[in-house]
Amino acid sequence: MTYRSGRIGGWGNRACGGAVASLMRSITYMTPGDSSVLSLVEREVPEPAAGEVRVRIHVSGVNPTDWKSRTGASTVKIEPVETVPNQDGAGVVDAVGPDVVGLSVGDRVWLGISGWQRPLGGTAQDYTIALAERVFPLPDNADFDLGASLGVPAVTAHRALTVGELIPNRLAPGSLSGATVLVAGGAGAVGHAAIQLARWAGATVIATVSGDEKASLAAAAGAHHTINYRDSDAAAQVRVIAPEGVDHVVEVAAGANSPLNVAVVKERATIASYANDGGASPTFDVGASMRLNLRYQWVLIYTMGAEAWRAAGDDIAAALKDDALPVGATAGLPLHRFPLEQTAAAHDAVENNIVGKALIDVA
Repeated sequence: MTYRSGRIGGWGNRACGGAVASLMRSITYMTPGDSSVLSLVEREVPEPAAGEVRVRIHVSGVNPTDWKSRTGASTVKIEPVETVPNQDGAGVVDAVGPDVVGLSVGDRVWLGISGWQRPLGGTAQDYTIALAERVFPLPDNADFDLGASLGVPAVTAHRALTVGELIPNRLAPGSLSGATVLVAGGAGAVGHAAIQLARWAGATVIATVSGDEKASLAAAAGAHHTINYRDSDAAAQVRVIAPEGVDHVVEVAAGANSPLNVAVVKERATIASYANDGGASPTFDVGASMRLNLRYQWVLIYTMGAEAWRAAGDDIAAALKDDALPVGATAGLPLHRFPLEQTAAAHDAVENNIVGKALIDVA
């Protein structure tokens, strides 16, 4: 393997006119740490093995899990080996390994958790080798920015919306008709996708936010109602909208929002928690939860199983074809762009809670 570390200015070995270069740019790190551990290097372009495809990355997406994995703070543990960061991205298939069905050279695709248990499989590089089962078609009406914004946020949202007793385990137009869904943190990337998917499926969507700016973003994503969770009467506001209670909650702050959730859900509702922002230890009113037959469901897409991944991929594909998952400021998810050489700055922006989606232009 050939490596040349450091910042790279103009280099003449990149692919052009459909040819694949012998060398490619990669962002890598060897040991956990802050963003200064990230380096830009040249590596040989790898070849796909059985069950794998090589994707020419156009846009790489940055999620909180990426910087948390890099620092060692994530629930998703990464071994201290050479690692390419970023789980999500979008691009074009340019090589297919043996035993791959349904993907061909030239296909436009988006990737989900490309680097999970594959240290060199991240998307912060010109080409990545991904398992075919984690590569999904990107329809012509969806650009690479949208494709790179899916992955962790959209799949997490899908999982969180399909694990309840009162709702179906698949999403489609009309599948949530008559249901009321509460999305906590409606201005975040997962909250944004949850609002869009729930609205596409026919639910009445309530989003909780921390202020007017984020309320505007949640409304732009499609939330029918927005409520400031800091209001002393937040629960009463939810009950005005849903007098019989909320059917399902997509939760980003399991500990901090536990009292509000118990106060607004109906019997047999589910609280699907994918994070615990704020770090408050969840405490549960056991009596109230028991009387409600309340279900608490933890969500982590890395370990949710192949069947759930296939369902998410199929349902997200249908939503994409319906133009139901737009991104950008007018759709409630502002985009912040960085060149590959500034991947560290992109990680810092996400770690510092930038509002919107950080994208890295690779191609």
